[in-house]
Amino acid sequence: MNATITATAKYLPERVLSNFDLEKMVDTTDEWIRTRTGIETRRLVSEGQASAGMATEVAKILLERSNTDKDEIDLIIIATVTPDTLFPSTAARVQHNLNAQNCWGFDLSAACTGFLYALETGARFVESGDYKKVIVIGVDTMSSIIDYTDRNTCVLFGDGAGGVLLEPTESKNGVLDSLLRIDGAGGDSLMMPGGGSLHPASADTVKKKMHYVQQDGKKVFKFAVKGMADISSDILKKNNFTGDDVKLYIPHQANKRIIDAAAKRCQIPDDRVSINIDKYGNTTAGTIPICMDEAVSDGIIKEGDLILTASFGAGFTWGSMLIRWGK
Repeated sequence: MNATITATAKYLPERVLSNFDLEKMVDTTDEWIRTRTGIETRRLVSEGQASAGMATEVAKILLERSNTDKDEIDLIIIATVTPDTLFPSTAARVQHNLNAQNCWGFDLSAACTGFLYALETGARFVESGDYKKVIVIGVDTMSSIIDYTDRNTCVLFGDGAGGVLLEPTESKNGVLDSLLRIDGAGGDSLMMPGGGSLHPASADTVKKKMHYVQQDGKKVFKFAVKGMADISSDILKKNNFTGDDVKLYIPHQANKRIIDAAAKRCQIPDDRVSINIDKYGNTTAGTIPICMDEAVSDGIIKEGDLILTASFGAGFTWGSMLIRWGK
């Protein structure tokens, strides 16, 4: 029994923040941002919007596109580092918003690699034979933890959500394999130091801006280039594939230069690499499922196609997955 993706969906907020808008906010330029990251615009939530709301919209689209009743859902897994609240979970809020009566769920935290962690987890539940319909969503409201006076981070991130419905199949399609890694030695290089049990919210943590993303950009970039390239190449070799076998490479959208390096390592040409970082920036756990949904909507992915995904994020976390598309 394999777990396969039977529906995809995405949600992007309407509000657009362009590089030219950022020029008015911090010491940066459109040219600098585009040449170093590939980003031109990003989406931001409106007042009152947050992760659970975006995830709920994705879930509703998944139900509609798959002709699934809400009470058929067995499990909801939400990958996020920006939950509406530390508890209850985002999954609980989505379940309540859907009024799905027969499921359980939980949140999973692995930053930019969160969706791959969650997809692997959901696939294992389906493969057990006890779960028939599992919703997996990657969502982040990064604008809620970004300091818009810090030009090193505020140009990179946007808000958004994407997700899939996993169901069992007896075909050879579905999630074929994954390689997932973690190394906490890199934790201090990309983190939000405040708000947890180590540094709970206080006037001092707010004053020190500890509730915003802090990043050692050079160190993260160096590890991300190697990590994503290595893991993408390793999973192909492990399964006796080459870049020629890959119909579409869906990498995490953090930086165009990182994506290019990973694709080059696997010898995958540009026309078979999914890129939307120019439109949305880095939506953290949302990037891969958003790309996936756009590829499906545009007719790029078809039955039987081999899909390669890869990501790298805070933790450090990184990973790659092979998917044979189809029911």
